[in-house]
Amino acid sequence: MRAYTEINDFEQALTRNNLVVVKFWLAIGKDVQFKRFKLREKVAFKRFKITDEDWRNRKKWDAYEQAVCDMVDRTSTSVAPWTLVEANNKYHARIKVLKTLCHALETALGMDSGRNGKKKGRKKHA
Repeated sequence: MRAYTEINDFEQALTRNNLVVVKFWLAIGKDVQFKRFKLREKVAFKRFKITDEDWRNRKKWDAYEQAVCDMVDRTSTSVAPWTLVEANNKYHARIKVLKTLCHALETALGMDSGRNGKKKGRKKHA
């Protein structure tokens, strides 16, 4: 599909210009989504997060799931790979996203997270 090629070309252009591209897909189970939708309907300050369209789209779960697989397969590249995040547990998902972002930035900056943020390189000899 043309859109996937355009996405890959765009991301390649970004990385050629020294931008760090980090992509995430947060995946939740159908039952977890249902529970979150129901909770949003009950909690007054969260109601704005759920719409009739969300419920309509939920009926297309299988089609969306296949579309996500196609998107990830066609747009995960060496310069802009997808990170798939298991997001049934929000705490786990947030930690994985933060760790992935830190790693991507440290890599781009030539930093080694195992050495307290010091740059990789040869040791200086006196």
